[in-house]
Amino acid sequence: MNRRQAIETEIRAALSPVHLEVADESHMHSVPEGAQSHFRVVVVSDLFQGEPLVKRHRRINALLRAEFDAGLHALALHTMTPQEWFDKGGAAPDSPECLGGSKQ
Repeated sequence: MNRRQAIETEIRAALSPVHLEVADESHMHSVPEGAQSHFRVVVVSDLFQGEPLVKRHRRINALLRAEFDAGLHALALHTMTPQEWFDKGGAAPDSPECLGGSKQ
């Protein structure tokens, strides 16, 4: 199982999302090919109801602690309730261009 699949598996098991996107964006950063270190994650779950954004992000980060320990470097997180997802037209913003390392 690759890192994207592991992330999906952990999130699906813990949050029963109504929508989940996990994209490996490592190619957009100054990392070796195949690094699987930078991911964009969109999670829409009823379990986020009433939770502030920081708590949602902490929940995801805690779920993926083993992945961070194994080399995951960064997550671009977009965490929403189904109503928030609907209000945004079923879309999350794209990740910005990397400004670090040799990408400057």
